[in-house]
Amino acid sequence: MSTTAQAAEATIAVVDGCLVTPEAVVEGGVRIEEDRIVDVGDVDADADIVIDADGHLVLPGLVDLHGDDIEGHLHPRSGARIDIPLALASADRANVAAGITTKFHAISFETDEAADRSPELAATLTDAISEATDLLVDHRLHARCEVTQQRCVEAVLEVVDNGDADLVSVMSHIPGKGQFQDIDTFREYYENANDRSAEEAQEIIDERTEIPTGTIRDRIDRVVERAHAAGAVTASHDDEHPEEVRRLAGAGVDITEYPITLETAKAAAEETMTTAMGAPNLVRGGSQWGNLATAEGIDAGVVDILVADYHPPSLLASVFVDTGESLPERVARVSANPADAAGFTDRGRIEEGKRADLIVVDREPAPTVTNALVSGRPVYHADSGGRR
Repeated sequence: MSTTAQAAEATIAVVDGCLVTPEAVVEGGVRIEEDRIVDVGDVDADADIVIDADGHLVLPGLVDLHGDDIEGHLHPRSGARIDIPLALASADRANVAAGITTKFHAISFETDEAADRSPELAATLTDAISEATDLLVDHRLHARCEVTQQRCVEAVLEVVDNGDADLVSVMSHIPGKGQFQDIDTFREYYENANDRSAEEAQEIIDERTEIPTGTIRDRIDRVVERAHAAGAVTASHDDEHPEEVRRLAGAGVDITEYPITLETAKAAAEETMTTAMGAPNLVRGGSQWGNLATAEGIDAGVVDILVADYHPPSLLASVFVDTGESLPERVARVSANPADAAGFTDRGRIEEGKRADLIVVDREPAPTVTNALVSGRPVYHADSGGRR
């Protein structure tokens, strides 16, 4: 029997922790049988495996609905491709070390040779995620659909129809829209991000500004309808105006990612859409594009979940940014809330009956994970040197 199988069948007790439950921070432990939490608080420490939290915080494992860090593992330099199994294993270890136990890889299906993106590569990566059996965390697909490209739409619909996507987001990166408030900003980004020539950037501008608004909307509606039919959750991206989120909500979109303005985020809340903002935005102190600051959205009460975006460690770090809220509220934004938004209601909380995804966190001098359990299996341990 493998070590993993033995751990899955063992009883486990996490003891001497400060447990961040949905309601409060309490001292005690967690008892686990198979893949479930069976007791919380003053637990029986007589178990096959005992994990001493040493007085550190015990949090539910983090749930990241949008992380595109896999692209950096796959292409550490533009054009320098790493084998997918190695890239996926590297991303897996990096994410568990960051406290992420459920990872939605935000994979773009667009055609963008300069950014090392293509529908074919995205489909191959999707297959690798679906077929992997030796990874530590729970890996899921967040299929990103650039609706300005018909080829991208068809590629996303294929993985949707195959049942491979748990989350599908629709976006239209068009000059003068979303994060690119004017054509010059769009041109600068597409020239500098991947060393394109001015002519190549202009070609992208011409292609995307020629697409009728009606065509964009029809493609969005089509993708959202098919995604819901397949049981996937849907999201929009970089929504700019309140009118835009109202139309998207009417089309059935569940989540708005990175609304550009506070007014747009408020409109999404009125439409009962879930609002996701970037954890790096909060940790860094603002948007690199000059858009809505995550802290401002939290202060206004319109941010439901945080996502790692391009930097997994920021998700855990965001929990310790003082937003004037309780620790359980801040933890919920990176665990229970995203889990619920994705329909994964079996996890994200330290409660009896929930899936045993847990992390032990030493918060000094910077928040670090000392232990991680996924589905009741101890999968990660790093010695903190005895610091308290």
